[in-house]
Amino acid sequence: MKLEADEVKAITLRLKKANGHLASVIRMLEEGAECEDALTQIAAVSKAINRGGYALVATGLQRCLVEGGPDSLDTKKMEKLFLALA
Repeated sequence: MKLEADEVKAITLRLKKANGHLASVIRMLEEGAECEDALTQIAAVSKAINRGGYALVATGLQRCLVEGGPDSLDTKKMEKLFLALA
């Protein structure tokens, strides 16, 4: 299913911020940052990316429910999408 541009805007913004954050972590490492500091920031980037993925799945799920009702959901497909983020 394709989402509307307005539905995707918040998700793409979140992922763009994570991308910028990742670039700053890479810069930290190149400049000789402490391992502990870099790992803390990598964990934050990972969490931000995961939240973007969960927001994408949740938006798709909401759209399915609105458009087709509860019977339109493919539970195996939804499970696979959630597990892909695990």
